[in-house]
Amino acid sequence: MTTHHFITRRTFLGYAGTSAAALLAGLPQVEATPVTKAGGDAFEPDVALELTASPQSVALRSGPATPVWTYEAQVVKGDPASVHASPGGYLGPTLRVRRGQKLRVDFVNHTNQPSIVNWHGLHVPADMMGLPRYEVKPGEHYRYEFEVLDRAGTYWYHAMAAGHTPEQVYFGLAGLLLVTDDEEQALALPRDEYDLPLVIQDRTFGDNNHLHYLPGTGPEAAPAHGSPPQAPGMGSSTMGGSGMMGGMMSGGMSGMMTRMMGFFGDTILVNGKPDATLKVATHAYRLRVLNASNARTYKLGWEDGRPLTVIATGGGLLERPVQKDYVMLTPGQRIELWADFSKDAVGTQLTLMSLAFDGMAGMMESTMGEEMMGGGMMGNMMSHMMSGSSLADGARFAILKVAVTQKADEVLELPQRLATLTRLRAEDAVNRDRPRIFRVTMGHMRWGFNGRSFQMNEVAPDEIVKLGTTEVWEFVNNMMMAHAIHLHGLQFQVLERHNSPQGAGVVEGCVDDGWEDTVLLMPNERVRLLMRFADFTGSYAYQCHMLEHAAMGLMRDYEVQPAQTPA
Repeated sequence: MTTHHFITRRTFLGYAGTSAAALLAGLPQVEATPVTKAGGDAFEPDVALELTASPQSVALRSGPATPVWTYEAQVVKGDPASVHASPGGYLGPTLRVRRGQKLRVDFVNHTNQPSIVNWHGLHVPADMMGLPRYEVKPGEHYRYEFEVLDRAGTYWYHAMAAGHTPEQVYFGLAGLLLVTDDEEQALALPRDEYDLPLVIQDRTFGDNNHLHYLPGTGPEAAPAHGSPPQAPGMGSSTMGGSGMMGGMMSGGMSGMMTRMMGFFGDTILVNGKPDATLKVATHAYRLRVLNASNARTYKLGWEDGRPLTVIATGGGLLERPVQKDYVMLTPGQRIELWADFSKDAVGTQLTLMSLAFDGMAGMMESTMGEEMMGGGMMGNMMSHMMSGSSLADGARFAILKVAVTQKADEVLELPQRLATLTRLRAEDAVNRDRPRIFRVTMGHMRWGFNGRSFQMNEVAPDEIVKLGTTEVWEFVNNMMMAHAIHLHGLQFQVLERHNSPQGAGVVEGCVDDGWEDTVLLMPNERVRLLMRFADFTGSYAYQCHMLEHAAMGLMRDYEVQPAQTPA
């Protein structure tokens, strides 16, 4: 039986002291249930944080401030450097932890919607993952307690809620979580001011600098009849719900396309700020890049054609650096780049681009034929209509300006060996010869896997795995749209790709060398993943991390059962 980690106001205030008492004053008391014990003893954290979600107004552009939701954090116990504020934009603070630390996070929900915090990429117990079944109502709080088991790397956290995930992430509820360990610390990697996050998102600004998403969404949307507004096509118990069709028509054809195809904004933000410029010295940098967009995939490359040097993926450092002319980054994915500006003169101006590739229109054209698509003209029109944005899927555009503004004397050499990876072996998979097949499907205007859309707390027989086993899962996409396949609670290895689009300017940019939790799945492509179910039983999720796709059903639960089920 899963324990909900609600805590009483009295318990939390007794732990956190007077500063937290002032912050939590006025919160309604919620029913207490026991806190999970670690190894039979009371959980004693090395680091304890309080993380609050609330509405704010921030100055993102000239003119009126922009209403957003944002996370704020404070250290209750442990190293004060565990929390780094994100200046300027609306993103949550960067959380920094060490592998092996015991972490407690008390999440306080000051929004007007149910919400929970999802720890994207972390290997944690099922009730610590932050799935919609654990969401808390406005004014309530949830306690997370877990040991950090993951390798050093760039992870992140974001809101989840049945009916509200795309909306809450869009309006600001996301932040980075960085893990370090002894292996990483032993390397001569760029540190401090040379270790920088780049969180990429696309947004659209409407009147008065308000973020434009879908009708009736955002921190200023009034809850209908005293309850939180329904987000794109959601019901309370499913990710689609009986009210889907009414919601589908809200906002007209553009709103319907956004719900089905995903949101594509016309303004690129980096670290929560539009028109971003990064000022650098003549030094090597570690750039931690996160695609936190709702649906847009980026094809990262330098405008001057210099190669990208990848040193880490979503699950941590690679064995060796990998050079790419461009790198594909789908929603939820992270990469780390070694960017060396030591040979650039002061005054040099560079641009990090999203290069052109075959997006929705190109895939339709290749599937249906150029003549049927009007020699490409119809494809361009369809792309703009389907994305609802002047910045079409697969378009070429600038992401970030980089200005070399000062001289640095130190020279840092790129390590030729980064980390030791313990790889899984395909021959150890219990289903090596018969992988589990998950096909992306569409029916009755809802996405699904194998014809099944999301249903809260529902697990099919072929979605049950055994603790301690290694398996091969194969995802098949026969649709004309790409998807971002994400598994909660573990990291996997990409075994192989089949039917990858040739000439689309995509597949050569996939970095499949290390550990990942999210993978790009192109139209007509099949991707085989190798994973091991270790340490924890319980229900986790797998989904498309193009958030509107998940909201329209492309998310399911999988259950890890004990290796031996008692009679």
